[in-house]
Amino acid sequence: MNTRKTQSEWKLAELAEEAGVSPRTVRYYVQRGLLPAPPFKGPDTVYGEEHLIRLKAIRVLQARFLPLDAIQAELLRLTPDELRKLAESDPTPTYGPATPPAPQNVAPAPPVRRPNGASNYQRWELAPGLELHVSDSAEAKTRALAERVRALIEEFQDKEKP
Repeated sequence: MNTRKTQSEWKLAELAEEAGVSPRTVRYYVQRGLLPAPPFKGPDTVYGEEHLIRLKAIRVLQARFLPLDAIQAELLRLTPDELRKLAESDPTPTYGPATPPAPQNVAPAPPVRRPNGASNYQRWELAPGLELHVSDSAEAKTRALAERVRALIEEFQDKEKP
């Protein structure tokens, strides 16, 4: 018997726990536009069911190694029913040759090259003394993996805070 109550509003910490992410991640997703801003700011701010559904859908898409920009585009494309189905689907990471479909009518940008022919790199400081460098010419799966590593470290750091 499921004794869990049905809930339609959550405080930040409750929403984060329900979705399996950190409160910092929720705030980051709002800042990036992956989640809508909550209707009220301050100590009484509450998040609704749409926030929870979107967070769960984001987790599923991250398990498919999509970068956050692709996830944002996917969230905009989906109808509310499709979003709910996605959120309820299995978030188990998918490995192997299956890749997400490429966005329609979008040609990949050519990699930016330095005059000497070397690729440019994005540099992310993940923690003091730990950096991740990702080439602009890296494949989409590699960039998605880098985004996931970054998110995991962020979640770990949030959990380690007193």
